[in-house]
Amino acid sequence: MLEINCQSVTSERLPVFLLAAHSLLRTLGMAGIPAIAASTYADDPAFVSRYCSGRFILPRRAETSAVTAALLDAGDQLVTLLGRRVPLMYAEDYFLELVCAHPDRFREKFLLVLNDPEVSAGLLKKDHFEVFARKLDLPLPRSLVWGELCNFEGVVLAKPCSKFNWYHSPLRAQLFRGNAKALIFENGRAAASQPLVESFHDQLTFQEYIPGGDRQIWSFHGFSDEEGMVIASFVGRKLRTSPPLLGESSFTELVHDEELVDFGRRLAERVPLKGPFKMDFKTDTQSGKHFLLEVNARFSIWQCLGAANGINLMQVAYEYLMTGKRPLEQRYRTGTRWISLPLDFRAYRELAARRELSFAGWLSSIISARTVHHHFAWNDPAPFVRTCVSWLARKSHRLLERVKNKVRGWHSMAS
Repeated sequence: MLEINCQSVTSERLPVFLLAAHSLLRTLGMAGIPAIAASTYADDPAFVSRYCSGRFILPRRAETSAVTAALLDAGDQLVTLLGRRVPLMYAEDYFLELVCAHPDRFREKFLLVLNDPEVSAGLLKKDHFEVFARKLDLPLPRSLVWGELCNFEGVVLAKPCSKFNWYHSPLRAQLFRGNAKALIFENGRAAASQPLVESFHDQLTFQEYIPGGDRQIWSFHGFSDEEGMVIASFVGRKLRTSPPLLGESSFTELVHDEELVDFGRRLAERVPLKGPFKMDFKTDTQSGKHFLLEVNARFSIWQCLGAANGINLMQVAYEYLMTGKRPLEQRYRTGTRWISLPLDFRAYRELAARRELSFAGWLSSIISARTVHHHFAWNDPAPFVRTCVSWLARKSHRLLERVKNKVRGWHSMAS
């Protein structure tokens, strides 16, 4: 059932229907834009945020047809209640795939800018992306097929073909460590000789590894109109990832670099990308050449950092979708950094084990600059509290189950 706070949602200030991520909810709140959060989890932290103007609980993710039907039904309810369509925004590949599977139906119910069908198909899966990007002559690392791995002497990077239902997939559980998004092997033979890699090889893509550390990984974030023209953008750089080189961003910043802006904009408009996007690149430390790693046609956790530095792409998208307005200026600051403290502490521990970062150096990097936290905000602490309570509940449940199993074992031995 759709629940709305009628005091914060009016026909003059229509809400965004946000497929929930509490950091994106905060990003919209920073611009004074109301948002209705939708999630497949009844205890989603976004539901207790001060910026949540309504909530909508979706069916389980495994029931994709039911989730799609529920989203379209929510669009109908909002049109009936508010008299017009509202913007739909999301930050996960799961929801992106649902929307791209039924683009016309979602356009009937919501305001959104989507890529052309052939572009959407080329971006959603890594193996499709390879063929798509080569056609457009985009600067990709060299790709490797399974049969040629044994003869490749260079360093190899392995990534999943698709991130659909990634966090609950057997591939992630069995092959990828912690928050790793890729695997690095000394050469092709080392990759092909791994039994788990061989068993999952049809779910993996392999490519030549581009030399360089986390700081050589940067991204171009933007929002483009229906013609594929970028109307607002910023450049971000990773400072640390967890695990290093292979994992999720843990400490990031925005940068000013006109050469990177021009490079990213040219590629985005060559595709062309439409709506929100994020293009990840890595700069080869030996040649200085930029290589395109991936493209995500959705919003991302970087949006909160952009907004904290004065460029809110979600606000740009909202105003464009509602009124066609385009921003006159795209200036932004770089003094505020983004951090996921739990992930970054793990990154520090791994770097410290390699003697690449001291505790003093890690602490100094955090306290020497203003930071916006992924999990916590002083003016909106409730999502963080709910996250902690849910974590403690899960840990307690697992501990209780282990104790019960021990007791049953003792009883069986005694009998």
